Amino acid sequence: MNDSTMRECADVVGHQFHDFSLLRLALTHSSYSAEHEDEPSNERLEFLGDAVIGLVLADEMYRRHADFDEGVLTDLRKSVVNAQTLAVAARRLGLGNFVRLGRGETTSGGSDKTSILANAFEAVIGAVHLDAGLATAYQLSLRLLAPEIAGAVPGLKMLDPKTQLQELTADLGLGTPNYVLEDEGPDHDKTFFAEVLVAGRRRGSGSGRTKKAAEQQAAAEAIESLRAHGN
Repeated sequence: MNDSTMRECADVVGHQFHDFSLLRLALTHSSYSAEHEDEPSNERLEFLGDAVIGLVLADEMYRRHADFDEGVLTDLRKSVVNAQTLAVAARRLGLGNFVRLGRGETTSGGSDKTSILANAFEAVIGAVHLDAGLATAYQLSLRLLAPEIAGAVPGLKMLDPKTQLQELTADLGLGTPNYVLEDEGPDHDKTFFAEVLVAGRRRGSGSGRTKKAAEQQAAAEAIESLRAHGN
């Protein structure tokens, strides 16, 4: 991969590297490395980039959503930091055009494989972190993943009964739902029971192996009740 191609890739990524060897390493898949013993793979940079992106998303979601609990914040982070989503971002950049692959992966369409693209995206972020520091990698991650971050909360709301219930009760002028929790069993094998009160009235109940599971079940029941009978 010549310097011209490296500069083109840097332009696509949006970061002008001080050390182009880091970008070259980030784009080197293990299949290429296996055929060129003097070329290490991007796996170590992938590990680093995964940690950087995870930190960025955790920090950003924490700051943006002060009303979300730990469980929802975790789900939000996972909705962005996963192979499918990162591969979408990589395809948007055309990163597959620059990934160095072995002959087998090249002939089998490796440049568009989800796992290869996601790993390359993470490795590039890891390379930026080493090249220019965390602050630069942070801002670049936010910019490159902006569509995915913007869609995370709406996407999660479709799946998260607690969030749906909170919005529904707000729309109905019923205030914030209140969850009452109990548990039974030894510490290593507890079962949790939850009731959700809306405007002081019991609207749903649930149980589960975790507090979150019990509350989500209770919230789902409350949504059905409110939609069926109003307030």
